[in-house]
Amino acid sequence: MKVIFLQDVKGSGKKGEVKNVADGYARNMLLPKGYAVEATPQNMTKLQGQQSSAQHKIDLEKQAASEAAAKLKGKTVNIIAKAGNGGKLFGSVTAANVAEALAAQYGVNVDKKKISLSTEIKNFGSYNAVIKLYNGISETVGVEVSEG
Repeated sequence: MKVIFLQDVKGSGKKGEVKNVADGYARNMLLPKGYAVEATPQNMTKLQGQQSSAQHKIDLEKQAASEAAAKLKGKTVNIIAKAGNGGKLFGSVTAANVAEALAAQYGVNVDKKKISLSTEIKNFGSYNAVIKLYNGISETVGVEVSEG
């Protein structure tokens, strides 16, 4: 029997895959537990629609990431921090601070988890941060920490 897997089944198939399986296995295991549906023409059309919409969503995310990378190329983010005597910062500048500054200065919203700082920023000066916008799309921006 030909089935479309609705979720990963160890040893049988992955989600979205169309495979031939034994009739008894399909009727007694896969179909009743909701792991798969029979590969009827209607279900095949539905699967193709889901796959094309998923691909469209991926294409849109890639395009948005490329546009954000173009906006950030060669840019420097200015962060104003407070410090005590000797130029040591109170606390440190984190990825969250860099994400806020990117949103405020360039209008690019980036999740703080996607920002990788080269070193801990505990003093004034210039640093680099790598921003991973999408799989294979990343951009390096400068981080300038000054006294405020």
